[in-house]
Amino acid sequence: MDPLTLAVISASLTQVCNEMDLAFSRSAFSPVIAEADDRSDGIYAAEDGALIAQGEGGLPVFVGAMQHSAGHIIRLISEGAVAPPEPGDIYIVNDPYLGGTHLMDVRFARPFFVDGALFCWLQNTGHWPDTGGMVPGGFSAHATEVEQEGLRLPPVKLFKRGEMDCEILSIIQSNIRVADQRIGDIKAQAAALLVGEKRLAEIVTRYGVATLREAIALIRERAAERMRAEIRRMPEATWRAEAFVDSDGVVNEPLRIALAVTRRGDTLSFDFSGSSKPCAGPMNSVWATTFSAVCLGVKHIFPDVPINAGTFAPLDIIRPEGTFLDARYPRPVSGCAAEVSQRIAEAVFLCLVQALPDEVTAAPAGTSGNFALGGTDPARGSSYVMYQITGGGYGGNLREDGLSNGCSTIGISKTAPVEVMEQYYPVLFRRFALREGSGGAGAHRGGFGVHYEVELLRGEARASFVMDHGRFGPPGVLGGGDGAPNVVRIHRGDTTTIPLHLSKDQSIALSPGDRVEVMTPGGGGYGDPFAREPALVARDVRRGYYDPAQVAALWGVVLTASGDVDIAGTSSLRGTAASVLADGEDDRASALRPVGAPP
Repeated sequence: MDPLTLAVISASLTQVCNEMDLAFSRSAFSPVIAEADDRSDGIYAAEDGALIAQGEGGLPVFVGAMQHSAGHIIRLISEGAVAPPEPGDIYIVNDPYLGGTHLMDVRFARPFFVDGALFCWLQNTGHWPDTGGMVPGGFSAHATEVEQEGLRLPPVKLFKRGEMDCEILSIIQSNIRVADQRIGDIKAQAAALLVGEKRLAEIVTRYGVATLREAIALIRERAAERMRAEIRRMPEATWRAEAFVDSDGVVNEPLRIALAVTRRGDTLSFDFSGSSKPCAGPMNSVWATTFSAVCLGVKHIFPDVPINAGTFAPLDIIRPEGTFLDARYPRPVSGCAAEVSQRIAEAVFLCLVQALPDEVTAAPAGTSGNFALGGTDPARGSSYVMYQITGGGYGGNLREDGLSNGCSTIGISKTAPVEVMEQYYPVLFRRFALREGSGGAGAHRGGFGVHYEVELLRGEARASFVMDHGRFGPPGVLGGGDGAPNVVRIHRGDTTTIPLHLSKDQSIALSPGDRVEVMTPGGGGYGDPFAREPALVARDVRRGYYDPAQVAALWGVVLTASGDVDIAGTSSLRGTAASVLADGEDDRASALRPVGAPP
């Protein structure tokens, strides 16, 4: 095929998905979609559900999961368990064990027909603020079976030939909180797929079915070859790493992710043998999410490889049967997509930084900071479910310090503006700032997390959260220090408590004036801290990122006001006060010396 035509078709398919993403966010009711963009749209093959294209602004963790979801819908249709598709149909499904994530991630799938024949599937996922279950928001930290987490839907037709099935809708609304508000998200989700159908039809009209099929096959083939070329740059070897989940929310012990990555020829093999057994609480991961987490971890390392099913073809991801990374019914899974997937990606980073130290970062914050608050606002006379996600620090890398307040590893979702949250819900954010000092030390330090504090203004409410990295901070690499771990504090009256599981708890009763305080993790540091330029250490202190005590703890030096102390004995972190502050800016301290040395 003419290369220019191929490039235009490839970009056009991506643009269809981008426009679906925008239509979804702009018309959604819930702030988690409308403001935080916790959603994704894509195009999937009619034969097997393989990914053809996805929006550039969609959550990466949904890439592999929706590919699995489309495959299950196709399988169930072929087996006669689900009614076959007709033009205008939209299937709804959120079953984690049928290619999903957790129950709050609800997927819509619309068949796309050309001349009466099924050509592909248009599919999207949106995070609904609530799908029922034990606690508002669905993040039940203590659930021991999936039924406690909310309403589980197999693939059913919510729209039939363009008309919404009111009976299916009534079943959904009867099982979720603030049901009257969900209709706005449902119509937005369906409208996004309709936009995709119209735009894709224009491409078919312009190029014809045969040309489009040929282009899709070539795009997939070339993406696979691009990934194989990246794999060939690694030595043939096996790299091993571990990552840990704080606890499962029920048993207060860490869960171990043991990963071995092996390069053989053009293939990367991922083996999770030795990981912890299935757990009692909601930190189990379904296979689709585990698969997707590995794919997104690899894609982070090779961002220039196009994203479609061909990208994943050279990845041999061994299904980790018998571990908590391959959850089977009825294991609870609310923490799989938002938290466990990030520990999986972290393990991928820790393995491949050994193979490509110049290209892989230290560990990022690795938690979505899932915080849900549910209650009734007496001023409005209505119930609400508030769902909040937060960013954290990225890991440092060979060239630069980590990004501060970056979105989570698994997605592009961002924290909704606090002004919007205060308009929607009876809360006041007393603080929303960088978490200074949270980045791990290194030649290039980690980025900083977020420090926020939210107060309930009126009514009674229940708070729940499923977070992670509270027991262990994000690890540094190649000698770098770990980022600061996640911290949660509950302030009720004159009492401050820390949850037993540090980063997980549920149904915490709050009254007006009570506050929830959260400090998200900083990123891990990259490289020997003593290889850091003294001017950069002084700059960070000058900007208030670290105080002298933190510099002493992280870099092994202290700041003094004497202005004439040479620190030549402190590895490569050396220089005089003049060289440290060569830019002439004023500073709270003017020189560096080794810890323990006399002033």
